[in-house]
Amino acid sequence: MKKRAAALCGAAVVVAGTFTAVPARAGGAYATGPTWKECGTADYPTLQCASLEVPLDHADPGGRKITLALSRVPHTAKTFQGPLLVNPGGPGGSGLKLAGFVASALPRAVAAQYDVIGFDPRGVGAGKPALNCAPGHFDPVRAASVPATTAVEQAGLTRAKSFADACGTKYARELPHMNTLSSARDMDRIRRALGAPRINYFGYSYGTYLGAVYAKLHPDRVRRMVLDSVVDPTGVWYDDNLAQDSAFGDRHRAFMTWVAEHDASYRLGTDPEKVEAKWYAMRTALDKRPAGGTVGAAELEDTFLPGGYYNGYWPYLAEAFAAYVGEKDPGPLIEAYEDFGAADAAAENGYSVYTAVQCRDAGWPRDWRQWRKDNWAVHAKAPFMTWNNAWYNAPCAFWPTASLRPVDVANTKLPPVLLFQATHDAATPYQGGAAVHRLLRGSSLVVEKNGGNHGITLSGNTCLDEHLAAYLTDGTVPRGRGEADAQCAAPPGPKPLVAKAGGQSRGSTLHRLLGFRG
Repeated sequence: MKKRAAALCGAAVVVAGTFTAVPARAGGAYATGPTWKECGTADYPTLQCASLEVPLDHADPGGRKITLALSRVPHTAKTFQGPLLVNPGGPGGSGLKLAGFVASALPRAVAAQYDVIGFDPRGVGAGKPALNCAPGHFDPVRAASVPATTAVEQAGLTRAKSFADACGTKYARELPHMNTLSSARDMDRIRRALGAPRINYFGYSYGTYLGAVYAKLHPDRVRRMVLDSVVDPTGVWYDDNLAQDSAFGDRHRAFMTWVAEHDASYRLGTDPEKVEAKWYAMRTALDKRPAGGTVGAAELEDTFLPGGYYNGYWPYLAEAFAAYVGEKDPGPLIEAYEDFGAADAAAENGYSVYTAVQCRDAGWPRDWRQWRKDNWAVHAKAPFMTWNNAWYNAPCAFWPTASLRPVDVANTKLPPVLLFQATHDAATPYQGGAAVHRLLRGSSLVVEKNGGNHGITLSGNTCLDEHLAAYLTDGTVPRGRGEADAQCAAPPGPKPLVAKAGGQSRGSTLHRLLGFRG
């Protein structure tokens, strides 16, 4: 979660007026639910907001309560297919504005048949409490990520342990209940509050694991389910992060190749390996002398990480790269850091929830020697993000709560589930989609061949979106004979910027809402 992305995920602007839900029906009683207040924005004028109390501990439903923030774009068609819950991933991502985006990006006739429901999972955003373990944890300039010396490694360990200790001190009561199982049970509380016998669900990234866990708990309460950019549930979470590192290394090299192909614009050379060497030389230089006193080596990695999620950012990152290396001008790099890499309070909240959930969800090595061995091995082949990602997750080595076991999401009781996966996705590598396709009997997998973005539906690929619309309209799924049931070609790559003015593409809007790191 980064500064601008996190800001877009924040609570919607509230405007005057209230709206109370009226009863409707979708295969059963759909009782009067939460009291909805209008909270429309210029982009999503029909958005409504509400709150819902849920137990902190679902094993003690009469005990302490916490509050979830909800959003909704109500259905307008006579044909009503019930609520469609949406989640942007993370863990730690806010889903409030995602409801508005999904409702506006789907074909109008399809969106009109659903109440599109966004929510801030427990601990997130507009919910109460909203976790922020250690304000300023990402303030620049941090020590370099790559622990080339014992002193650098020790600084990283001290920082990671300090964050874990701060979470344990500040949220001792909450941390045992920050996990995917608890969030899935919250989703069922949302279903009950809406009076719906079953839910429809649309999750991106980590949201795919959340959806699969919900489906494991309540297969009879799932009507339709879309999982886009699928987490590998067999690697939750330590192994999944190591797999990410290799995939991000490949994605960064693809970016360097793109920069070399557009040498006329960037003047960094036509040999991708030499262009890549210039990037690493830039990282070394910034470690010694941070740009503007704010962009050191770690901040540079934070800035370029979003390019691994979405190639629509490549032209902006390439301009910053070229300006710093070719023109000795740090200004565009500092601007890119502020846009893509700097963390505000919303990002700090997202990170606090991310660590709280991932550290609790599954076991992590408590012996740092294991981390050191594994990450140096991956770094040897993928030096772009391996150590940055290791330190991002390192508080789990010191986490103050015991860990749960990952959920076995294998399921034979679901209606057809529709999966979307790009073959070169870095954040959730392809094997995750293939694994879940095998684990969810009757599911269908739609593959974006040669695609590298993370979060691929409603992002400009008409072929993918046609499969999505057909499924949400009447449950139609493709059926193929290979590992994939259908394939769609990846859209063309980006072009260098002609001018910086102009509106955002739909893909850019989505990826700002999804954020990074999840």
